[in-house]
Amino acid sequence: MSFDALLWLSFGGPEGPADVRPFLENVTRGRGVPPERLDEVEAHYQHFGGVSPINSLNLSAIEAVRSAGLDLPIYFGNRNWHPMVEDTLAKMTSDGVRRALVFPTSAYGGYSACRQYDEDILRARAAVPDGPELVKLRQFFDHPLFIGAFADAVRAAMASLSGPSRVVFTAHSVPVSADKAAGPPELGGNLYSRQVAEASRLVALELGLTEYDVVWQSRSGPPQIPWLEPDIVDHIESLHSAGVSGVVVCPIGFVSDHLEVVWDLDTEARDRAAELGMEFARAATPNSDPRFAELVIELVREHTDGVPARKLSSFAALGCTVDGAFCAPLCCEPAKRPTSR
Repeated sequence: MSFDALLWLSFGGPEGPADVRPFLENVTRGRGVPPERLDEVEAHYQHFGGVSPINSLNLSAIEAVRSAGLDLPIYFGNRNWHPMVEDTLAKMTSDGVRRALVFPTSAYGGYSACRQYDEDILRARAAVPDGPELVKLRQFFDHPLFIGAFADAVRAAMASLSGPSRVVFTAHSVPVSADKAAGPPELGGNLYSRQVAEASRLVALELGLTEYDVVWQSRSGPPQIPWLEPDIVDHIESLHSAGVSGVVVCPIGFVSDHLEVVWDLDTEARDRAAELGMEFARAATPNSDPRFAELVIELVREHTDGVPARKLSSFAALGCTVDGAFCAPLCCEPAKRPTSR
């Protein structure tokens, strides 16, 4: 099948101190997040000079895909900060692109991880109605290149510690209600947490680990709303109480070093482990691993050359959509905000 380009679609992040608040307001618009929570998260960004690593990491990954031999032009667009996907789609249209594949920088299902990228595509197509047809690539949490990159990263982190360690996989928490709605209804819900658990199992299997943990991080909702637990910092405290002397944290839910990785793990979790006298190592995300570029090219070639999909699990190959069409009418709906009476 013929395609003219690849659209690299990501979350976006601020490029300086003045960008942080407007960026966060974009991220949380319509979600009822209290200003004091925005103040807290803004402080995390300002700790790093108001710059998120995500944009530069995306640009590096895009260059790696080009260098690895993808023969399509690659365009970069974001959901929440410049370059905004609407502007990128307008540029693609002016360049004569009529049909493009879309690589969303998330491996999983769920609302934020999958359906919201469909909404991004729908919003961009509404803003640029004469723009190209957009075909989103599938979820890749169980692709052997993704699993292999993480397995080697965990292996290296384990080797950096002087003694035995517990491997803990972590991903971004979501409201329990959102996880329940994750996936097409016929698959029974909880697709996001089940996929995270499966990816963790596959990495552990490659490493020969029989014991490991899957936990969560970065919750941002009001305390009365249940989110997936346990939290990574709470879990480190529990491990310490159980006599564990070292911990290797694998951010299995992230493809690159988002702020949630460099703050929640490299800062908060690492500092808490140090306070408890525990050794701590964080496994690298796959963004800079050459296999990540190979993965993207292979996903593209499933469409351009009919390459068979490579998967290590029995989960259905989901997430591939055309022009933002949802997998199913009720698939991965956003969490409902509580109503006041």
